[in-house]
Amino acid sequence: MLLLAVDTATPAVTAALHDGSSVVAETSSVDARRHGELLLPAVDRVLAEAGVRLDAVTAVITGVGPGPYTGLRVGLVTAATFGSALGVPVHGLCTLDGLAYASGLEGPFAVATDARRKEVYWARYDSARERVGGPSVDRPADIAEELAGLPVVGAGARLYPEAFPDARGPEHVSAGALASLAAERLAADPSGSSGGGFLPPLPLYLRRPDAQVPKNYKVVTPT
Repeated sequence: MLLLAVDTATPAVTAALHDGSSVVAETSSVDARRHGELLLPAVDRVLAEAGVRLDAVTAVITGVGPGPYTGLRVGLVTAATFGSALGVPVHGLCTLDGLAYASGLEGPFAVATDARRKEVYWARYDSARERVGGPSVDRPADIAEELAGLPVVGAGARLYPEAFPDARGPEHVSAGALASLAAERLAADPSGSSGGGFLPPLPLYLRRPDAQVPKNYKVVTPT
């Protein structure tokens, strides 16, 4: 098994390789405006560090969000392209699940990432491997009472300390955490055919993109 994992749903552009036992190479850069420029070089770095060729990859893991429209689709399109070119399966995972897994927390907690517009993407967990609510998108003040007393993992928690006083790390998802979570799930279901906690490799936006087609625009046609 050699899993290639990527995620661009947050400001972190991250890639990792996992051999079924452990992460063998990983890299992350935090830059919310350069997902398209940074992802392929990141994949090249982890392949070089591991000393393997791309055609050794047996499956691709991609974070599906939730996340902003432009950044999120970079990782998904890249994962789909690799899967098609290599003839290997592409498995989606909720990006928030990767953060929960990396936190290592046990007991009730939440994960929150920056959704912009003064909102957060968030979900509730009973453990680092079990999501019990969400993902959703809301204003921090609207969910502060619901999450009162719970640790909240992620950059969204650190942005709004008045709503989430018990903020925890990590702030951004790592592809290594996604790959490790995927390896556990594939060990239980090697084909991933029964679901196994995977999602379709499609974007999880939760809301419409900022850019909209004008409703009343003038149509100019030749006479």
